[in-house]
Amino acid sequence: MGELVDGLNESQSLPVLVSAAMAHLNLVMIHPYSDGNGRMSRCLQTLVLARDGILAPQFSSIEEYLGRNTQDYYAVLSKVGGGGWHPENDCEPWLRFCLSAHHRQATTLLRRHREMQKLWDAIERAVVGRHLPERVILALVDAANGYRVRNSSYRNAAEISNNLASRDLKLLVDGGFLVPIGQKRGRVYMASEALRDLQRKTREPRVDADPFDQAAENPLETRSPLPVRLERDTGRR
Repeated sequence: MGELVDGLNESQSLPVLVSAAMAHLNLVMIHPYSDGNGRMSRCLQTLVLARDGILAPQFSSIEEYLGRNTQDYYAVLSKVGGGGWHPENDCEPWLRFCLSAHHRQATTLLRRHREMQKLWDAIERAVVGRHLPERVILALVDAANGYRVRNSSYRNAAEISNNLASRDLKLLVDGGFLVPIGQKRGRVYMASEALRDLQRKTREPRVDADPFDQAAENPLETRSPLPVRLERDTGRR
């Protein structure tokens, strides 16, 4: 642990994504705690990235990706670690996994951004076509994304009065965009089938390509390959 802490405090010549991945790997393999080693290792990875100025959670953490690929995460740790602290082992599979996770997570965010833009544009066209006030787009986008819309949340977002919010929501119900559920103060509004269908049409197919395969197909667009072993002559990863 002392060697790990000293290494973390030293200036790093490696790309920060590699340094963060190695900090994660070393801590989880040293396994200094009776419980919570994985959580602490993922926190340490985020800390290394944050210290370099990468602060947005979407980029400083691969937690969402690990949640969708938990078995792959454990499998690569088992493959590289061999069941314990073995710093002589090749760490390339782990680096590929972490860098792929960052790449795929960023790709997912870009896809979500495009989908949101398409959804907003489609809803805006529908609202303008029905001669509805443009502020109702706020409620419709939330509903299309599966959220429950309330009078209070809509009027706060649109900065309008309670009466005006009630009138807008009634227009959306009458127009076939929203479906009311409940009565009086407990009433919420959900997306109608027509609105859900509009949202489905804006979805893009998920492409989970391996970035290293893409790099192999476009070698002139890539930088030097990953180091297979780091600091092998000292016995450290």
